[in-house]
Amino acid sequence: MYSERLLDHFRNPRHSGVLPPPALVVDVENPACGDWLRLSAELRDGAVARAAFQVKGCTASIACGSALAEWLQGKSVEELRRGGRSAVREAVEQAVGQLPDASRHAAELCADGVDALLRQLP
Repeated sequence: MYSERLLDHFRNPRHSGVLPPPALVVDVENPACGDWLRLSAELRDGAVARAAFQVKGCTASIACGSALAEWLQGKSVEELRRGGRSAVREAVEQAVGQLPDASRHAAELCADGVDALLRQLP
């Protein structure tokens, strides 16, 4: 059902936890399934220097949170704004080796997290 890449992110999550201040920290939730993502990012010179995540949810959401935190590092704020939600969803799905239809909500949760992070910036 799940790809080996997704299972690897689930079993060996990258960048789990919460970064200390002055990192930005946002919480987002999918009300339909109850999955929750806390995303933190340390910005330096207009780009994400470090990112971390915490997830309460299904296997796919945990794996996608890991893939998101890994993908975010080095991305400029401008690049994130320009790419929008679809770029986040596509990057996360590609990183985990695609998602079954029933698990696509996990990539949406990641896009919600990036949106919330960007809303905190001037």
